[in-house]
Amino acid sequence: MEQQRNLGATAPSLYDLRNLFQVNVEEGRHLWAMVYLLHAYFGREGREEAAELLHRNSGSTDAPRILGAFNEETPDWLSFFMFTYFTDRDGKYQLGTLKESAFDPLSRTCEFMLKEEAHHMFVGTTGVDRVVERTAQVMVENDTDDVAGYGVIPLPIIQKYLNFHYSVSLDLFGGETSTNVANYYTAGLKGRWMEERRKDDHVLADDSIMVDALVDGQIGQTEVPALTGLNTDLRRQYIADCEGGVKRWNRILADAGLPQRLTLPHVAFNRKVGAFAGIEASPAGEKLPAQEWEARKGQWLPTEVDKTFVRSLMQPVYERGKIAAWLAPPRNGINGKPFDYEYVHLS
Repeated sequence: MEQQRNLGATAPSLYDLRNLFQVNVEEGRHLWAMVYLLHAYFGREGREEAAELLHRNSGSTDAPRILGAFNEETPDWLSFFMFTYFTDRDGKYQLGTLKESAFDPLSRTCEFMLKEEAHHMFVGTTGVDRVVERTAQVMVENDTDDVAGYGVIPLPIIQKYLNFHYSVSLDLFGGETSTNVANYYTAGLKGRWMEERRKDDHVLADDSIMVDALVDGQIGQTEVPALTGLNTDLRRQYIADCEGGVKRWNRILADAGLPQRLTLPHVAFNRKVGAFAGIEASPAGEKLPAQEWEARKGQWLPTEVDKTFVRSLMQPVYERGKIAAWLAPPRNGINGKPFDYEYVHLS
């Protein structure tokens, strides 16, 4: 919400502006819901925590948001689509564990928040769809991979944005092991994703799980008690879900007759939290010396040149039925309305 004023000023269509406004309203309601729970059920300590929550600002040097991904800039619509695909999807899985809570007010609150997260992820999924679709169209029409001069976003830049937003979103799940999460689970304050579909005893006292780890200095896995590995269990559910979106975008490329494909980077790539925070790794999962990472990271993450180019495309289009040239129009409008509909009244 804090960063989206600029997005409103650079919206590629009235359809997208309308979706942005809905995301803003729903994110504001999510904040209100958390503050309400703290005030209603946790006394003075809850009120103090709520005040701290409201005091934090994205990217602030004095009072930043606690989780790193929420301090990153969202200066353009490609970033916004990637954020709503990858980072809001983290919200889906975190809320899914809290929906299982024995603390009923929290469980019920998360139930309706999940419904709103579904819209945010729809915005992200179809937004990236439309960026990839338009880029593919221009590549085919002009028989070239070098499409920046045609006013669309080249696939390598889309891949870099994907790499960045996916990797920082993986950090939101915390460390691979956590005694705090084990205690929350045992106390009934949270569960696992789709707990009711699990076939085990739901106690996990005697179960184990393989988690990502550095083993003798190399990227690998190690076995830990299932209770302390719950963060890993949730992250893997998330990763499998993210793979679905990449397959979807690759179908667009395949249908256009193009051989290029988008990919999720390795789980060790660009990590700042967890087992791989202290190393550097390529998108393929190759452990790299720090000097080589510095020399090559511009191949894998957005550079200032990439960001400046993408921002240069962010020219607002507020005319009914019109859309910016760097993305395709949606296949369907909102609430059964056509794309050529006055979704936002401007004065």
